[in-house]
Amino acid sequence: MTFEIILIGLFYIIIYLYAYKLIPSNRMKRKMWISFVGGMAAAYVFVYVLPYFHDHQQAIKEEYGRLATQTELYFVGLIGLLIFYGVQKYVEHGRYSKKADKEPRFWVQVIFFAIYNMLISYSIVSTDISGVKAIFYATAIGLHFLVVAHDIWRYNPDLYVTIGRFIMASGVFIGWMMGMWLSISYLIEAIIFAFISGAMILNVLSNELPRHREAHFPTFAFGVILYTSATMVLKLFFEW
Repeated sequence: MTFEIILIGLFYIIIYLYAYKLIPSNRMKRKMWISFVGGMAAAYVFVYVLPYFHDHQQAIKEEYGRLATQTELYFVGLIGLLIFYGVQKYVEHGRYSKKADKEPRFWVQVIFFAIYNMLISYSIVSTDISGVKAIFYATAIGLHFLVVAHDIWRYNPDLYVTIGRFIMASGVFIGWMMGMWLSISYLIEAIIFAFISGAMILNVLSNELPRHREAHFPTFAFGVILYTSATMVLKLFFEW
């Protein structure tokens, strides 16, 4: 068990336990902060998730030859996107409908995202990356978790603070433990990565790209440029 793995696990757990306190309450500061995080998350998807997605698909194609095509993992990613989109629409119906019961929809959202947290934590901990590289990429995921937690807290603040945040944090802890002690085949790991990538792409594009009225474009652009530049420089000089 390395120090950075312990640090990453604690970082994610703290985010879900205290996200509702970490986002600024001031409207302008909150707008700028969420725009910045959204920019970094969008950059993370394009400079890390999609290229890594492609590498997984190519590796499976090489290993299984004619039994594999060029689209298996992309199909799994699409399934992840579809499932989480369905959950999102179900939850949003309760948010905007006066007749809908919000509490069951809140628990559906919490359970699905606890599983999402578990799979992401497992994927990060089980990979062979370590040191500064692991912390760098894990930080982007942590900021993504921050926006997810904040969005769920806004849906039902009381339930999130009393119970929901502990369920979300437990998903991180379970995934962290699985990554430390569970060994599975490369194919299954690639399928898990593809599934959560589809869900992550949906969450970033639908929830973390701030709406026009809520966006602060200069801060969003700064987040994109900062994370992309840092990633490209580190890949160039350190062959990440």
